[in-house]
Amino acid sequence: MSEMTPKERVQKLFKKEPIDTMPCFSGMGMVTVHAIEKMGIRFAQVHTSAENLAKSAMITAEMFGFDCVVIPYDMCTIPEALGCGASLYEDAEGILYPTVPNKWPTMDDVQIPKDFLTRGRMPLVDEAFKILMKESDGRYAVGAWVLGPFTMAGQIIELDLLLKGVRKERDKVVNFLDRMTDLVIEVAKHYQSLGVDYMNIREMGSGTDLLSPRMWKDLIQPNLKRIFQAIDSPKILHICGSTDLIIEMMNDCGADALSVDQKNNVAESRKKLGNDTIILGNFDPFGTLAKMDSAEVEGVIKKCIDDGVDAVWPGCDIWPDVKKENVEAYVQAVRKYGKNPSPAVGRI
Repeated sequence: MSEMTPKERVQKLFKKEPIDTMPCFSGMGMVTVHAIEKMGIRFAQVHTSAENLAKSAMITAEMFGFDCVVIPYDMCTIPEALGCGASLYEDAEGILYPTVPNKWPTMDDVQIPKDFLTRGRMPLVDEAFKILMKESDGRYAVGAWVLGPFTMAGQIIELDLLLKGVRKERDKVVNFLDRMTDLVIEVAKHYQSLGVDYMNIREMGSGTDLLSPRMWKDLIQPNLKRIFQAIDSPKILHICGSTDLIIEMMNDCGADALSVDQKNNVAESRKKLGNDTIILGNFDPFGTLAKMDSAEVEGVIKKCIDDGVDAVWPGCDIWPDVKKENVEAYVQAVRKYGKNPSPAVGRI
């Protein structure tokens, strides 16, 4: 049987169909400075051009042998489109991601324009997706992501307003998160209408480092369930930080796969969830790819696989200024140890 294309490999993994080997992919940004330097541009320029955004993702995938391309890279596209603006640091020489300069002072002040999908850089991201789908010619899986409601809220108002409001104005917080949930659904469905191959919902800031399991069940889970009921498959739920205490509730939200970072004890999560759940994770991308000696990378990736992941995912975006030899070791280790079946996905 001929080798699968990267796109086929990823698509079949989400369907739990046998694949030739574990795909090396992610639901977060995977762009590297090596691709950007090859393009002869500065990092800041990838955020303001559809061509640069698409090309940087494509060159990174080609350079390292990834099975996917994932955009956008920054979290400001939606807040910018809502009217919060974006600091793009266009003259910066180093790696500076865009930030949100203006947050609304209260929940009552937040306005969501009906045409926000046409504002700011949203059309630029749409165009980049179209370029990727055309230029990859169906070879690479195209991934998209959007922040979850709670994390999105923290981009447009100060998070303390939500946390304090839970005690003092609970109904207002619940209603506000309902609005954020509607927003997330609209964006996710829009990206899916463009033809992306999988959708990652990144409720990054809701781990038990910040919220108790009881609060997570009360405030976070209902909105995630509504999102996953509304959007199409393949769909992933990603949460950063400590998730051991909520992993079973995460699994009950309706996603096709769960993504966790290095704080999750994947071996224990696998025991709790059984072999039918697709688990993605769970190495520290900065520590492993930017700081570690390249000879140590293989052991990190092998442990993820031994612990029971169905695909080795970084716990967050790959920091662009990684060591080239470390990324190569990461991909090689996935190919080496990923030939055997994983708990939820067999091999041909």
